[in-house]
Amino acid sequence: MAHAPRVALVTGGTRGFGRGIAFHLAADGLDCAITYRTRADLAREVVAQIEALGRRSLAVPLALEEPAQVPGAVAKIVEMFGRVDVLVANAAATAFRPMLEQKPHNVEKTLAISVRSFVAAVQAAAPHMADGGRIVVVSGIDSHQAMAGHGVLGAAKAAMESLVRILALELGPRGITVNAVSPGLVDTDSSRLYLEKGLGRAWEAAAARMIAATPLRRLGKVEDVASLVAYLASPSAGFLTGQTIILDGGLTIVSPFQRLLDTP
Repeated sequence: MAHAPRVALVTGGTRGFGRGIAFHLAADGLDCAITYRTRADLAREVVAQIEALGRRSLAVPLALEEPAQVPGAVAKIVEMFGRVDVLVANAAATAFRPMLEQKPHNVEKTLAISVRSFVAAVQAAAPHMADGGRIVVVSGIDSHQAMAGHGVLGAAKAAMESLVRILALELGPRGITVNAVSPGLVDTDSSRLYLEKGLGRAWEAAAARMIAATPLRRLGKVEDVASLVAYLASPSAGFLTGQTIILDGGLTIVSPFQRLLDTP
């Protein structure tokens, strides 16, 4: 008798990491639900492409800045699929400003999306997870390194990484693993926007400097992140939990002195 396909939920699944992760999980044989905030057209595209892979899919509108909406969104997914095996907390948003210029509503929104809604999603999804459930957080290097304009988002990501550890402890006896992926510079629209608009640096020149400083001598790709998330979501990762894995081509292991030799 064939087993029912595992079911994944990816927040922010219409573009960037979320979209790539959803496609990779579907290609691995999982039915995949995504959440989106405003772009229903992009959500329909993702659903259609997942269904073209022979998997079931569902797009659920969800404003993560309103954590009270999360249980209802998860309930819709459980109603359709009957279960949740994998939760990928990917969505994030913030106002990229210096800390002294941050407005209270910007701070609250960032924390609501990344922290409060993550807790709500785990509380809603975990009861529907059987032994072998997987929770994966998409974090970032701003969680442990200072980046201009990323103060509030970095704090939110650091909080998520702390939650990864306590959730791994609490959910481990049920066979549920909890881990985070912390990507470095990946070639996405968001990265280009941050470098060009946020830092005032031309993409090509900035990317060249980053490549020169990275041991693997290339930028990350969305597929790099999706592949690692898919592994963490797989049965093969059943003894790996409570970890934040830095995926940056080795950039953060390089000392400032070595960078003097490696960069122009």
